Amino acid sequence: MEITSIPLNYFFGVNSHLIKTDKGYFLIDTGIKKKRLRLENELKKAGCKPGDLKLIIITHGHLDHVGNAAYLRDKYGTRIAMHKEDTRITESGDMFIDTKGGILIGLIGILMKLFGLSEYERFTPDIYLENNQDLSEYGLLATIIHTPGHSKGSISIITEEGDLFCGDIFGNAKKPEKASLIDDHVMFELSVEKLRSLNPSIIYPGHGNPFKTEQLSE
Repeated sequence: MEITSIPLNYFFGVNSHLIKTDKGYFLIDTGIKKKRLRLENELKKAGCKPGDLKLIIITHGHLDHVGNAAYLRDKYGTRIAMHKEDTRITESGDMFIDTKGGILIGLIGILMKLFGLSEYERFTPDIYLENNQDLSEYGLLATIIHTPGHSKGSISIITEEGDLFCGDIFGNAKKPEKASLIDDHVMFELSVEKLRSLNPSIIYPGHGNPFKTEQLSE
């Protein structure tokens, strides 16, 4: 298994993660629409051509993670997989349709529209992922962990080798730490503890560089 992290920076950094296996390629998250050309170039550089991409896995429905999902599905002839609880986000195009609101969330929504980051092709996923689902049937030796709190449908993916893709549960913009944008604090803390208990070897966040579990602050 070979993992390539693809930073897609535009006012802020967000990552896509490409996994290469002997069964093909798997893309975790797709970044924002404005960085589509860079993402396509990185896929090409990694040797991933149309027909090679087996699955697009979405960690959660926020627009900075799904901005190129529908486009890549059509171009690469693949399928999109995510948790059903975030489907209303990707179908409506409203990143905060199911959140509890608040000043910070309202401000982020305004800024996203101001910089044109809210524009992307809306979609319905092809596959709904569930907690503890084994992805080996799709060719990836990994398991889905439902980790709500940042959003209702947030998921993480842990590979057989102990690599953890956590979406926005953790980040590493300046240092490895828990996310600050939280929808449900109780569920979020439960998700954090669930991921810590897995003792992953390397954590690949949606924002920032990969890091080891022991680098996480409390």
